[in-house]
Amino acid sequence: MKLQGQIALITGGSRGIGRATALAFAREGADIAFTHLNDDAKAEETAEEIRALGRRAMHRSADAADIAATRAFVADVETGLGPIDVLFNNAGMNIRKPFEAYTEDDFDRLMAVHLKGMFFMAQAVYPAMVARGKGCIINVASQRGLKGAVNSAPYSAAKAAIIGLTRSLSWEAAPKGVRVNAVAPGPVDTDLTATMDPADREAFIAALPVGRFGRPEEIAATALLLAGPDGGFFVGATLSPNGGDVMH
Repeated sequence: MKLQGQIALITGGSRGIGRATALAFAREGADIAFTHLNDDAKAEETAEEIRALGRRAMHRSADAADIAATRAFVADVETGLGPIDVLFNNAGMNIRKPFEAYTEDDFDRLMAVHLKGMFFMAQAVYPAMVARGKGCIINVASQRGLKGAVNSAPYSAAKAAIIGLTRSLSWEAAPKGVRVNAVAPGPVDTDLTATMDPADREAFIAALPVGRFGRPEEIAATALLLAGPDGGFFVGATLSPNGGDVMH
């Protein structure tokens, strides 16, 4: 029980990587709070799975780009469950277009959900972690933040910025007992990748050394490593389970 007695907050926790991570953390003893976006039925299903593991669960629809809403949820989690020990900063979305087709609204939305949303969610949990002298923040980046991608310029830029944010915050946070790291997944079978053009998907798989997309549970295992006692020497790191798409 690597997270026994801890409270974990997960953004985008009703599906995909967020859901798999919520369940992985719950199996290791953590109570779970998570956000989603207008996904009440799936969110309650995930919460029931967490409760079936003997853990407490709470959830709320909150747009990651709505800073007031996410701050309010953090306050309610601290009141309802207790101090937050682990933040898995995961909520995301994508808009796929050629570079010249992106509008200012497209750009602003992608940056607001990813970079701005993750920045201020981390800021919301950080002071209480510092006050207790312990905590763990895990930001979800992407292998596209490491290598870029066609039809994904703002998303790739936001994910690269998240890696930079992770490194920068680590310099301030680690001396205060708060570890900050990132996970940069490769292609994973989720609702987000299901929107890929089938031909693009097959070409992507053919180019991967491992010959398949990842499973959400494989990314959750990386998050658990970083959140648990075995991850104590990771500071400002970006771990990238990606099937060989990026080797570094």
